[in-house]
Amino acid sequence: MRFLHSMVRVTDLEKSLAFYCTALGLAELYRYEVPKGRFTLVFLAAPSDADNAQETRAPLIELTYNWPPEQGEPEHYGEGRNFGHLAYKVDDIYATCQRLMDAGVVINRPPRDGHMAFVRSPDNISIELLQEGEALPAQEPWASMDNTGSW
Repeated sequence: MRFLHSMVRVTDLEKSLAFYCTALGLAELYRYEVPKGRFTLVFLAAPSDADNAQETRAPLIELTYNWPPEQGEPEHYGEGRNFGHLAYKVDDIYATCQRLMDAGVVINRPPRDGHMAFVRSPDNISIELLQEGEALPAQEPWASMDNTGSW
């Protein structure tokens, strides 16, 4: 058995791609548009996994966008936290959190310990960020920053 991917349903594909790719830094590998089924699948990988994701079967994230019905209201998925969370190791947790804040992303659990932070996607999926290697020394403004919302 081997892990293939995690699927996350998204309600606004462009907003989600801005979060996962532009702010978080994942790379879009490929996508499938399925007009008959009225959905789009977008497969993402961490930059270090993107070049050889097909060969190594590196874990991927599958964003599933179900197109709105031709008539009526779009489907609402409820609280994304029920999914659990996605986790990524990062080279510099402080720089990553700053880049996310600069992109308008709320840091729900700041990296006060220099090791772990949590943010949420536009669909409320929790994303855990972990410092690669040893924790970084405590640093302001992170060390004294309070939690925001749930994570």
